[in-house]
Amino acid sequence: MLAAVLYGREDLRLERVEDPTPNVGEVILEVGAATTCGTDLKVWRRGGHARMLKPPTLFGHEAAGRIAALGEGVTGWAIGDRAVPNNSAPCMQCFFCQRQEYSLCPDLTFNNGTFAQYLKIPAPIVRHNLLPIPEGVSDALASLTEPLACVLHGVARSGFLPELQQRWGSAPKVAAIGDGAIGLMFVGVLAHRGAEVILFGGSESRLSIGRKFGAAHTFNHRQVESIPAIVQSLTAGMGADIVVEATGVPSVWETAIACARPGATVNLFGGCPRNTRISVDTEQLHYSELTLKGVFHNTPFYVRQALDLIASRVLPLELMITDRQPLQNLGQVFEDMKQRKTIKAAIAPLA
Repeated sequence: MLAAVLYGREDLRLERVEDPTPNVGEVILEVGAATTCGTDLKVWRRGGHARMLKPPTLFGHEAAGRIAALGEGVTGWAIGDRAVPNNSAPCMQCFFCQRQEYSLCPDLTFNNGTFAQYLKIPAPIVRHNLLPIPEGVSDALASLTEPLACVLHGVARSGFLPELQQRWGSAPKVAAIGDGAIGLMFVGVLAHRGAEVILFGGSESRLSIGRKFGAAHTFNHRQVESIPAIVQSLTAGMGADIVVEATGVPSVWETAIACARPGATVNLFGGCPRNTRISVDTEQLHYSELTLKGVFHNTPFYVRQALDLIASRVLPLELMITDRQPLQNLGQVFEDMKQRKTIKAAIAPLA
């Protein structure tokens, strides 16, 4: 089969590799659609990922399709069933899993290789994070399950509760920095749950999508002098109740902290390059009782919740997919993503 193999920084090659065969407990998925991701872009540009992969390796981690082969011992599935796998599964045995902190599992089983005709699903993912695709949900939409699960996990870790509006007498105010797919999904989920979202990004077309997702205010960061000043002007000088950073740029982490009101939670969601550092105003952190929260990945609960949310069609998630290309054009897709021409592309594998 033809598959994308990452060799290093911006070194992605299409190669003929052996078709996968399932071992005990494994499943082979015939990929119907594989979507690109901001994490894929970062990994492509940086040449690797500290947790998920090391080159040379098969590439891509969001996909959906039909089961093509079953390994020994797999039950509950049949060849031809439509399914969407998460790109990981926790071990369910370690210190963190026993405390249901699944995203912190040191033995997460990660899986890459969605940019190919077939994808082997490891046994732990088959057991814990392989889900049937609901009727009426396309493969491309189903493949958004993994990033949306990460967002739902992030929303929960931010301390957002719908009942805050009733308790406070007004909608919680959220500042979201970043208009990539993850930032826009945060906008959609939070606005749907009743938050007043202030979105900052660098693309007018993406900010327009943010408004369709429910953002109350949108700003092009290139056209404002100070993001924290804008947030304060919209919050009676207080700052946001919750701040979501979704760019993975250390300086923007610092900007996010500066947007927070006393008592706020700052969700530092965007993963920064390895060995980077930020500066924090210790007086603000201490006397304003800020919560700075690093949030990573997802859990089986949010994977299921994400697919349910996709199937409900309450969010126009199809707006995330701004390009559709065959696998042979994958290199150009990443160049387009680098230039911010594409949010997410749905890739159709070739035989």
